[in-house]
Amino acid sequence: MSQVAQIRIPATYMRGGTSKGVFFRRDDLPEAARAPGPARDALLLRVIGSPDPYGKQIDGMGGATSSTSKTVILSPSEHPGHDVDYLFGQVSIDKPFVDWSGNCGNLSAAVGPFAIAAGLVDAEHLPRDGIAEVRIWQANIGKTIVAHVPMQGGEVQETGDFALDGVTFPAAEVPVAFKDPAGGEGAIFPTGRLVDDLEVPAEVVEGGRLQATMINAGIPTVFVNAADLGYTGSELQETINGDPRALERFETLRAHAALCMGLIQELGEAAHRQHTPKVAFVAPPSSYTASSGKAVEADEIDLRVRALSMGKLHHAMMGTAAVAIASAAAIEGTLVNLAAGGGKRHAVTFGHPSGTLRVGAEASLVDGRWVIDEAVMSRSARVLMEGWVRVPGDTL
Repeated sequence: MSQVAQIRIPATYMRGGTSKGVFFRRDDLPEAARAPGPARDALLLRVIGSPDPYGKQIDGMGGATSSTSKTVILSPSEHPGHDVDYLFGQVSIDKPFVDWSGNCGNLSAAVGPFAIAAGLVDAEHLPRDGIAEVRIWQANIGKTIVAHVPMQGGEVQETGDFALDGVTFPAAEVPVAFKDPAGGEGAIFPTGRLVDDLEVPAEVVEGGRLQATMINAGIPTVFVNAADLGYTGSELQETINGDPRALERFETLRAHAALCMGLIQELGEAAHRQHTPKVAFVAPPSSYTASSGKAVEADEIDLRVRALSMGKLHHAMMGTAAVAIASAAAIEGTLVNLAAGGGKRHAVTFGHPSGTLRVGAEASLVDGRWVIDEAVMSRSARVLMEGWVRVPGDTL
């Protein structure tokens, strides 16, 4: 039996929002993995512990959920007016691929703190005490993110009293602004319509057609009404994730939406693009009990939203999907806006499986096209562990 020594790579394990991921400086990676390609993908798969037919990622840093099977690569920015370039890789749990098609909004909150601690932000631009503004170039989607990172004594302040539903312990608040979050060339609605009659197989919904708002802001997302799928909008993870038929229905819906949005050219491609688009279902406000046992009252929220990520119902809400929710809510006539009661809105508080979240967005109609100037939400971030990850030397 051949034996290969392990190699070790500097890395930091961080929580950002309701996600966790392994963070790297690009220049700390083995040379073959510093550029996009098979070597980089192979390294990240091995670090996270994928592909794992058992679905547990026992032999890696992944946590066997879409929220914890994530990697981040940062480097000094090559784009004027930015401090750091941020590349996100969503690692499949049971398949041998890394999806680079979108951003992670939750981990975006950890990018600023990591960049400061890693020396990727010019020290002259950092206050000893106060708020540091870190301008981030999101390389997956070519957009700007601005993180407002609290500083104390010349270092990132991580502890605080900001509570975030879906995260057990409080921490310091990190407001994050997503500038011009629409994808592509500003085509917020890929079909040109606020609501489409999406054609799907009859096994998804009787009659083979349902209303959908397909939006590309934050991350490509298809919103449908919970009632059209036979749900209330108050479902928790076990209701969806414990039902194989439900998961199959959602994946079929997602594939047909991806095709309609122009993200894929034929349905079979959806299996290799798991990260995008997201699927979410919405409902008007109603009281329910969150997964923690916390009571969410109808008068505390504007609507309820449940979203799927990497084929499973998310335990809270993806940050990029929250941007999509804020953007859609700000535009009168979308399914998200209607579920929230309609009318002009600059912010909404929505209920998700773990509790509530408030997000804001500013929308305007310019020359017949909707424009989102920015979407804003608050997250928190914290270093969980730092040092080195190890992988077998024959990984690359």
